[in-house]
Amino acid sequence: MDKAVKSGNRLIRVKGGIIGPCDPRPGSLKTKNRGDYPDVSRAHLDAAELYADERLAGGIPLCDESIALICHLFTEEEALLVRHLKPGAPLTASALAEAEHRSIEEVKESLRVLSEEKNILVRLGEGDAALYLTVPILPGVFELTMARRSVDTLTDWHRRFCELFETLFETGYTTGYNPATPPPIKYLTVGKIVKSNPVAMPSDKLEEVFSRYQSFGLTLCACRMTEKIVGRGCGKPLDVCITLGPLAEMSIKKGNSRRITVKDALEIKAEAEASGLVTWIENQDPKLGGTSCSCCGDCCHFMRRVSEFNMPGRIAPPHFVPRINLDACAFCGKCALACPMGAITVDTVDRQFNHNLSRCIGCAQCAGACDKSGSIEMEAVPRYQEFVQDRMGYFL
Repeated sequence: MDKAVKSGNRLIRVKGGIIGPCDPRPGSLKTKNRGDYPDVSRAHLDAAELYADERLAGGIPLCDESIALICHLFTEEEALLVRHLKPGAPLTASALAEAEHRSIEEVKESLRVLSEEKNILVRLGEGDAALYLTVPILPGVFELTMARRSVDTLTDWHRRFCELFETLFETGYTTGYNPATPPPIKYLTVGKIVKSNPVAMPSDKLEEVFSRYQSFGLTLCACRMTEKIVGRGCGKPLDVCITLGPLAEMSIKKGNSRRITVKDALEIKAEAEASGLVTWIENQDPKLGGTSCSCCGDCCHFMRRVSEFNMPGRIAPPHFVPRINLDACAFCGKCALACPMGAITVDTVDRQFNHNLSRCIGCAQCAGACDKSGSIEMEAVPRYQEFVQDRMGYFL
């Protein structure tokens, strides 16, 4: 594992003695119609409209940035196949061959590339009965495509994908979608705090969450890899993303994850936590498998929706939040520097403290960074409901 480091957060600003979040990034999305792209193939436009479907985690609107990404992801022949894969309606190779009036051998080879080399489509099953499924760009294509055991396996195609994806993300397109369905992920309070708290629930404890699984795989964090490629690497550990259960077996078989033990997984998460990273768990049925990454506020695309765009993310409400004892506080600002979400602002000159609960994920990095005993304690949120892993998320 990379050496544990605590580096700065590019979305936290220190100015005039005030430590707190940077101003929100304004959205720059400019949606267009397919008629605005006369030089783009019909197949690519059809594929772009497919990925604009709101059922795919809100979709990506037609815009210059999404068209550039789709044209990079697919050749024209691949786009002709993909356009038939409507959200939640997987098809076999034979069905796609019939739809496109192409030979089954040719279609199978294209699907092999899309599901095994590019990792854009998900394949369910084996042989002639295998089904091919379209998943959202985020979360979905981004994580599958960037699932790596080593940065050395990244090609120029992957690096260009990172650049195009990041350009699309920076338009703020994700801020326009906030469905009422249950959030897919929950961030955990740091282990040293939650372990000693008698009101902690099973879903608060990583050991109990991991005990539901038999298989574990280790892969690199797609978000921090991408930020490193575009020149904004945070310096925090990359090898912290854990695949779980059947998803781990699939990822290990593909060569995208390295098999590890549950003991390895817990040690990796502890080191990540010491580096200022926050671990999340996924709201998914253990029989299907899942993932658990350790994130930072300046790279993670879930967190950046809040920390960079100041918009609600699809994140479960925290079970614990910080309680501040201002009489004991030194107003040093270490808690504000440690907060991955920019939920804390400290005026070190006028000795003022502000906690923005709407940004808080209850990770307790602020409490861990505080040198003054008793200044910050984590307290349970009244009437909190346990985060239950029993849904598929929003891949379907």
